[in-house]
Amino acid sequence: MTTKNVPKSFQKMIDTVAKTFPEYPKLQEMFQKCFLNTYATTLTETKEGLPFVITGDIPAMWLRDSTSQIRPYLMVAESDPEMAEVIAGLVKQQMRFIQLDPYANAFNQEANGKGFQEDKTEMSPHVWERKYEIDSLCYPIQLGYLLWQSTGSTAHFDADFRRATATILDVWETEQRHETDSPYSFERVDVRQSDTLNRDGRGTEVAYTGMTWSGFRPSDDACLYGYLVPSNMFAVVALGYLEEINAACWKGQELATRIIKLKNEIELGIQEFAIQEHPYYGDIYAYEVDGTGRKNFMDDANVPSLLAAPYLGYGAFNDPEYIATRRFILSRENPFYVEGTQLTGIGSPHTPDHYVWPIALSVQGMTATSISEKLAILEMLIETDGDTGFMHEGVNASNHHEYTREWFAWSNAMFSEFVLSLCGIYVKGSPLAKNNK
Repeated sequence: MTTKNVPKSFQKMIDTVAKTFPEYPKLQEMFQKCFLNTYATTLTETKEGLPFVITGDIPAMWLRDSTSQIRPYLMVAESDPEMAEVIAGLVKQQMRFIQLDPYANAFNQEANGKGFQEDKTEMSPHVWERKYEIDSLCYPIQLGYLLWQSTGSTAHFDADFRRATATILDVWETEQRHETDSPYSFERVDVRQSDTLNRDGRGTEVAYTGMTWSGFRPSDDACLYGYLVPSNMFAVVALGYLEEINAACWKGQELATRIIKLKNEIELGIQEFAIQEHPYYGDIYAYEVDGTGRKNFMDDANVPSLLAAPYLGYGAFNDPEYIATRRFILSRENPFYVEGTQLTGIGSPHTPDHYVWPIALSVQGMTATSISEKLAILEMLIETDGDTGFMHEGVNASNHHEYTREWFAWSNAMFSEFVLSLCGIYVKGSPLAKNNK
């Protein structure tokens, strides 16, 4: 896409970055390429005329990725009715997918049977993959809420949105008691352990905590223990959004009671079971727990992560537990913290050893409280793009020309939001906007 094809509302953002950072000519080119990537290369339509957003190099739509890919355009939608309409259409499509199968994480554009149809779970031809992840249900709620905050419109909180809300609540309540109540199981044969669930597809055994169970992390890797703490944090935030939406639009008293009850139960579960004592860092959040005392001290690059908690809206940027957790995450005590000759940051078991994820670096920048840390991360990202002008999934920390996923729109979008935040531009109603008033 050349500059002459760029909508005026997009060009305004590109010009702002150029004016803010004249000393970084490479950044100006990178921002334009990354910011336009979702719009120019991944946005298509279904037969019904609703938006369908592929991840880039995979022709399916993830509920998580599609939200994150489109999120920077909320800042455009404030003054661009056409983009606001596109985002509202995406919300409707996401909510329809959730009603189709709330346990699925990725969908086909049509009911064409593509994807992982051989998995041992209840697949349908419209589902690309059925790895159940809490965050898949959080992200569409977040997008709908932030569209309301950005534009003032509540038209997208329609019957589809309300029906999907009831479905989401059903699943989260059911998965509070995964061992006794859940209908979900998942197995994939002849693959690495992280692509399937043990115990006949039920996952590692858990005890009741009040939190809600997840089979997989936002990396699409299997959880070690079923209570994935950052995703439960995100669920608390999403339930808070639903509470506000219901109060403003639907005014359902029974629905309000149900939302508040579930939110409080998950929050109490986090506080009772997820805060654990680390031998070096004191009380910090574990990444996963099982309710019986087992815990997993780590953080992954994908969002939701522990690092991203205040970015998503769980807690404050200066909460003592978050600060202690952040110190742990950005240290060698985190098994997926990587230090190389060119990059330092958080990687993932989803990608090769010694690879750092630009998504995690963008999150680190947006949750940093010092301008020196923010600029250091910005300069690192500018210099380690593999000379492509784009972000990638994982990058070799000692050779930035070695990376995974050349076309990965989620990473490009996160980088774009980070750069705009350095220009003082934030998504209205987001935690970043509230923290930088």
